[in-house]
Amino acid sequence: MSRDICVHTWPCSYYLELEKRWIPGKLSLTSLSLKFMTDKTGDTLVNFPLSSIIEIKKEASQFIFSSLTILEKDHVKHWFSSLQPGRNVVFHVIEHFWRELLLSQSGAAMDASSSHVTKGQELTGLMACSQKRLEDAATVLHHQGEQLDSIASGLDRIECDLDVADRLLTELESPSWWPFSSKLWKMPSDTKPSVGSSMASSKALGKEGIVIRVPAVIFQRTDSHVKPGSLTVLVSGLEIHDSSSSLIHRFEKQDVDDIKIHTHYEVSIRQRFTGKPDIAFRLISAKMPEVIPILEMQFSKKIELLEDDLMLRSARTSSPEEKDYSVWHAASRLMDCARLQEPSGSQEGGPLQLQMREPLISQGDTQELRQVTCIRGLRPPCR
Repeated sequence: MSRDICVHTWPCSYYLELEKRWIPGKLSLTSLSLKFMTDKTGDTLVNFPLSSIIEIKKEASQFIFSSLTILEKDHVKHWFSSLQPGRNVVFHVIEHFWRELLLSQSGAAMDASSSHVTKGQELTGLMACSQKRLEDAATVLHHQGEQLDSIASGLDRIECDLDVADRLLTELESPSWWPFSSKLWKMPSDTKPSVGSSMASSKALGKEGIVIRVPAVIFQRTDSHVKPGSLTVLVSGLEIHDSSSSLIHRFEKQDVDDIKIHTHYEVSIRQRFTGKPDIAFRLISAKMPEVIPILEMQFSKKIELLEDDLMLRSARTSSPEEKDYSVWHAASRLMDCARLQEPSGSQEGGPLQLQMREPLISQGDTQELRQVTCIRGLRPPCR
């Protein structure tokens, strides 16, 4: 019941087949079901689970009015029209939650407990479980590969530092009258860092900084401007992509001014400007409960809860599926990504000048994350 939280409500009209007329009311979507309530009496005319939906289509009633039709397993067809702010908005949001429920293990378990499981449903559940395990294995292997790349780059930097120290000692130990001392600092052409390698390393660092990526429905500028896509949380910021994985916008960590949590599944991100419009996105995702704990840790001073804080937190921790993705898990992922961002040396301005790149997460932030997890009792006592 804790998961059955209202995601969104839209004013619309429902076609009542028995009376052959349209009835105004509100269509409410939760994470598990869809229902329609009338405006006059407040009666619930339609209430069915998302797992019983077979098809969602955009159609036209009487070849004039644009409508949204939903077909259930028992071949009952529901017609919704006069949707506000638009039919496309309602279609994308409902379709997103419907697909995520079908792909999730919990949705398959609910179907198995509520009705007889067919062979097709069993195969679909096995396929979803296999896909999830393969994704987890690929993530672990990718993380291990990134760690090996980080170790190799660290060894290369140590070798360069030892080479610099050796050249410096040779320079100091050679007599002043030795004519070849100045040539010791001339590096061969193969040891000079190339622009391509630096660009490749920066791209690798960008991939290493991925904390979590979830599918989402993206709203930009107005409620009617909507498209499916994904939200990626990085150690250095946030990225929003469309359905074709093209980058829509990237928020650097220091550029995010505020993040508002509207509901359990809806957040908005804004970057303010002076003299020009702000850049703002509103995102709805069925996986948003997994992202909110990470956002609260990474942007703790910029988070604003627009609904009851206690209700949101109690609903988040009461779900068995979301308990697995705990606060300690989010903190450990952030710290693991931070460890991959090792500072690199630079020899600009002289052989003795080694510049340390500022880490994306400071030592103080890491210690604060450890204290938070220790206070909540999610790991052994801090040392």
